[in-house]
Amino acid sequence: MVLEMCKLWKCEKKCEWCFLVFRVFIGLLFAVHGAMKFGIIGEGTISGFATGVGIPLWLGVIVGLIELVGGLAIAFGILTRLFAAFAGIELIVAYIMAHLPNGWNPFTNGGELALVYLASFILLFGYGAGKFSLDSLLCKKCK
Repeated sequence: MVLEMCKLWKCEKKCEWCFLVFRVFIGLLFAVHGAMKFGIIGEGTISGFATGVGIPLWLGVIVGLIELVGGLAIAFGILTRLFAAFAGIELIVAYIMAHLPNGWNPFTNGGELALVYLASFILLFGYGAGKFSLDSLLCKKCK
């Protein structure tokens, strides 16, 4: 769909560059969330995160790894669809567990960022990494 719109507007080359910027921003921002959970950035800890949201420590580690490793993979454009799927599932669960109990409205329950990320990962899952990515370099069929 995105490429069809680009062809209609005659901006295919600009669309690929814009998509690269989008993918890198989303990936790096998501990786920072994971880095914060591990204390790489800031003073957070995985046990503090897990306790705060009421999940077992092992699940907190998985969430942090999906965010850190998955975010970096998405930023570099490697295994983008796989990590976008994992991240999307994580965000659905996070929204249901952490935000929905505070009401249905994402602007009052604090869930708007989770939904923006979810929409981004749906796009990345559907579109893939794009032309300027490691996926594109390593897998000619993955374009």
